[in-house]
Amino acid sequence: MQLKKIFTKKKKYAAIPTEKAKQDIPEGLVIKCEGCAKIYYEKEWKKHLNVCPSCELHHKMTAFERIESLVDEGSFKEWDQDVETTNPLDFPDYDEKLKKDQEKTGLKDAVVIGEAAIEELPVAIVVMDPRFRMASMGAVVGEKIARTLEIARKKKLPVIIFTASGGARMQEGMISLMQMAKTSIAIERFDRSGGCLINVMTNPTTGGVTASFASIGDYHFAEPQALIGFAGRRIIEQTIREKLPQSFQTAEFQLEHGQVDRVVHRLELKELLTKVLKMHRVRSDES
Repeated sequence: MQLKKIFTKKKKYAAIPTEKAKQDIPEGLVIKCEGCAKIYYEKEWKKHLNVCPSCELHHKMTAFERIESLVDEGSFKEWDQDVETTNPLDFPDYDEKLKKDQEKTGLKDAVVIGEAAIEELPVAIVVMDPRFRMASMGAVVGEKIARTLEIARKKKLPVIIFTASGGARMQEGMISLMQMAKTSIAIERFDRSGGCLINVMTNPTTGGVTASFASIGDYHFAEPQALIGFAGRRIIEQTIREKLPQSFQTAEFQLEHGQVDRVVHRLELKELLTKVLKMHRVRSDES
């Protein structure tokens, strides 16, 4: 009887955390990669600029995360941060959706603009934030980009635009589509004054944004595997009645077909932008 007790193993059961224990786990301590599903400490993740150290998938960044990763500390001065859209077409529930995104992001709309310095080189910067209505382009986005180009033209600043957009904002209808022409005309004026425009396409850059200001800069860079295109894959396949290659509309596909000049890893982007800005400054000084 005693031997039986000695050799009998007790069954082990997994302990299920209580609701209180779950609440005690600090949020944001670890982050899981959407590509390879590996888990990393947030500090390591942020140090790697939201790029997975294992599979190198480039995850989304907020507008201010991107600005902080590039510009000299304390150099960024935001412009027109209080400009916000109305509901020009009285689109149902649009006001509520805008308010929800404003509370979630702390932004008035989907783009942040201003001036800063990168390695002490002055620059105007535009960053689209995909958390706000998928960074879709409405009246405010178009207006703020046009204002940036106009201010930069007068101050003789180069401009860097980071695109990340689902396209035109459907809730603003024709007003949204008009921003394509508006931003394109602003770029035309900026270009005639000798300005330098650098476009950096991030995931995703689609629709009316691709068909306007994102595609008419002096330099076009893109992050690896970024989705870049106008219409969606399914619509194109249904229209042409052909199956598209798997790599279609990726940054690498666009590089192969001349849509972008270079695909740049996020950790190497600052160095490349610095080189371009220095080259532009030398050209400006000579002229």
